[in-house]
Amino acid sequence: MAAEGTYPPLFTLKPVARDVWIVDGPEIDLYRMPFPTRMTVVRLSSGALWLHSPIAFSGALLEALDEIGPVRHLVAPNWLHYAWVQDWADAVPAAETWAAPGVAERAKGRGVRLRVDHRLTDAAPEAWSLDLAQMIVPGSRIHREAVFFHEATRTLILTDLIENFEAGKLPWHLRITTYVAGNQDPGGSMPRDMRLTFDKAQLAGAVRRMIGWAPERVILAHGRWYRTNGTAELRRAFSFLDLDGA
Repeated sequence: MAAEGTYPPLFTLKPVARDVWIVDGPEIDLYRMPFPTRMTVVRLSSGALWLHSPIAFSGALLEALDEIGPVRHLVAPNWLHYAWVQDWADAVPAAETWAAPGVAERAKGRGVRLRVDHRLTDAAPEAWSLDLAQMIVPGSRIHREAVFFHEATRTLILTDLIENFEAGKLPWHLRITTYVAGNQDPGGSMPRDMRLTFDKAQLAGAVRRMIGWAPERVILAHGRWYRTNGTAELRRAFSFLDLDGA
């Protein structure tokens, strides 16, 4: 049975737009708070599948993925989202692994086995440059996250830059915690402790670029994601920044 804070059915492909799906996974315990997990799947124009922030491995899920295309890219988008990448890489030897800055070092420091075939940069690699734009959000030495934009469907794919926990899925004490942290639905945003690690001018520049992509929808790793009005939700979530500056 799925935990109350998750988004069942779990380990199930859920269509978002043409060639884009999400798969909700089980909760993890991070800093004594239950975090629901979510993977985004994109079928590239090559037919290959691109898995963003892979959730816990499931053989049945792999079979479902194989029905829509071969898994070829496993993406660890930031220093907190890499735990299951190697399990998927072991199960799919033909898949390549891609990691944001700091991921390989974090995994090594924690004794987590992780093969990193490629480091993510500001430029989309040839493997998906026809489908996805990307950048490494600057301004923090701690949180370096790769964000992606699927141009054909105007879908922005984030990980932790916005969290949007639904109060009804949380115990009472965590409703207070997420409200204070600024990452509770409908006001989901970057957690206040994460904001303190960023240079606001650099972060604002990155958010302006994301707004310039004009996303219709914004997928998040944790909590309710935004099916519509993506650009407006970006502006709201990052209203603590000067987004109208140069």
